[in-house]
Amino acid sequence: MTEGNFVDYVKMYVSSGKGGQGSAHLHREKYIEKGGPDGGDGGRGGHVIVRGKENLWTLLHLKFKKHIRAGHGEHGSKSRSTGADGEDVYVDVPLGTVVRDTETNTILFEITENGEEQILVEGGKGGLGNWHFKSSTNQTPRYAQPGMPIQEKYVTVELKVLADVGLVGFPNAGKSTLLSVITSAKPKIADYEFTTLKPNLGIVKYRDYQTFVMADIPGIIEGAAEGKGLGHYFLRHIERNSVLLFLIPADADDIKKQYDILLDELRRYNPEMLDKERVIAVSKCDMLDDELKEELKVELDNELPIPYYFISSVAQQGIMELKDALWKILNN
Repeated sequence: MTEGNFVDYVKMYVSSGKGGQGSAHLHREKYIEKGGPDGGDGGRGGHVIVRGKENLWTLLHLKFKKHIRAGHGEHGSKSRSTGADGEDVYVDVPLGTVVRDTETNTILFEITENGEEQILVEGGKGGLGNWHFKSSTNQTPRYAQPGMPIQEKYVTVELKVLADVGLVGFPNAGKSTLLSVITSAKPKIADYEFTTLKPNLGIVKYRDYQTFVMADIPGIIEGAAEGKGLGHYFLRHIERNSVLLFLIPADADDIKKQYDILLDELRRYNPEMLDKERVIAVSKCDMLDDELKEELKVELDNELPIPYYFISSVAQQGIMELKDALWKILNN
């Protein structure tokens, strides 16, 4: 999937169908001049329903559907015939989609399972026909109920990527390179910051044909939690990851400091992120000789509170060991 085709944020207007009007028909037949009321009920207006689809990975198909309207219910007719219901409209979304009311910013619901359905706006109820109002004192009612009006609202549809492992790091830390090495994904790779502007997903093949999903999240900068750069667009994709893999290059001035800054951005955005399992991968370690690596290892053993692994995506060093560690955490 190309970067331009990854759409994870859409605003749209949705409208249900209005209910059909009840009929005020009076029964007429040969030799029956004054039959009783026999007007049927109006049909229900169509719903707008959001449905989860596991084979969708983006909101691209909704990018140009800014207005979604369901069908109106048909009016009732004679012989107590009920009008046809309005046509329901289904909006298919990827798993991990959050739907918000645009005006209040409140979350209406989340779609996390394949085939899960949630009614976004309900169709109007059909009006009752005049035969419902017949009584001993009013045997020929010449009125019926109108159908209920439409429901409408503006909604914001957001995708939060569902992945087992999320790659977290500063820009140009080597996240896209790692993803390209251990999965079949082909993210854009270049030697400048913010090469990645949208999350990339890849399936990591493990032993015995087992797999897990890894997401390359665009680089985080200081102030991302306050929305600096594209902070909020980046950080929301990490919320759904089971394990956070912090990628810090071996040539960083202070590995522990970089880790603390990244962790603080996650904490300020959403404190619950700190409850996730965390692992550090020290990337680009092919630049270190054995002596430097040993010195760094002694330093990190004293400073880092979580497990860490030396890797090199280019030289294919430590990749299998990292896969083993991630698989073990995911299946605990």
